Amino acid sequence: MDSGRVRTEKVIQKEEKTKEDFDHTRTTLLDWNFFSTFKITMELSLAHPALKAFMCGSLSGTCSTLLFQPLDLVKTRLQTLHSNMQPGSARVGMVTVFLSVVRTEKLIGLWKGVSPSFVRTIPGVGIYFSTYYSLKQHYFLEQGPGAMASVLLGAGARTVAGVCMLPVTVIKTRFESGRYNYVSVAGALRSVCQTEGPRALFSGLTATLLRDAPFSGLYVMFYSQGKNTLPQEISTSPYAPLANFSCGILAGVLASLVTQPADVVKTHVQVSPHLHKRTADAVRYIYNEHGFPGFFRGGVPRSLRRTMIAAMAWTVYEQMMARMGLKS
Repeated sequence: MDSGRVRTEKVIQKEEKTKEDFDHTRTTLLDWNFFSTFKITMELSLAHPALKAFMCGSLSGTCSTLLFQPLDLVKTRLQTLHSNMQPGSARVGMVTVFLSVVRTEKLIGLWKGVSPSFVRTIPGVGIYFSTYYSLKQHYFLEQGPGAMASVLLGAGARTVAGVCMLPVTVIKTRFESGRYNYVSVAGALRSVCQTEGPRALFSGLTATLLRDAPFSGLYVMFYSQGKNTLPQEISTSPYAPLANFSCGILAGVLASLVTQPADVVKTHVQVSPHLHKRTADAVRYIYNEHGFPGFFRGGVPRSLRRTMIAAMAWTVYEQMMARMGLKS
């Protein structure tokens, strides 16, 4: 009697174990199928080279933006100082503004505006590099572009990215100016649309394109020409990324100097759209209040930031594209 009951319990336990094993196997298979499907989907979605360029550009831009955001904030504060502060005095220097921000807003204040910077950079740099890659593959597949063609490639790619991301650029500039009490990017966009109308999100379009398109065009030209002058043994050595980074720094400095006046005008139009309805109004205001040197306010932090960001972004982008087996 007892032995029969024991045998029955063993059979029941065996059946339960078999059911548990079956359920575990089924769950494992479902999980495997899910991850396999997910992996295949990701591989298919990343198969297009332009999308790979977008991903590489977004990652490189994210890293550089996080590192150099304080320089962008200092540049914006310098450009929007009140007119009663004399240009060239100690009070309007880059170090003075830097220390003032740290003293009044603490160290974290140097990263004010980093949220809209990320919102702009992650898709913006991705759009730039994917557009650049697509244009280069379409028009210069057989041979590399020359100096003038490089200018057109860089300017064209930046124009597309600049127009797409201009609303976020406006919000970022206002965040950094310290004149607006925005809490979030979404709240800032909503506030601008309600109080000033959607058109305000595209304020400074002309100045932005006059700054960004020439900068990118000149940068790509100087950068590509600089790389072409490198000896073959350096280009193929482990030190190639460092050499490319050095070419990027030189290209960034030259391009920043040429486009600095347009950057100052753009900042004034976007921070004070009620004062400057047109780009010409901002140009006139800057010249009357600060003279010709006023167009180069904030030039040092901007040159440092743009140079380092561009050099890092291009170096990381090219290395990532090379690892994916694509020619950047």
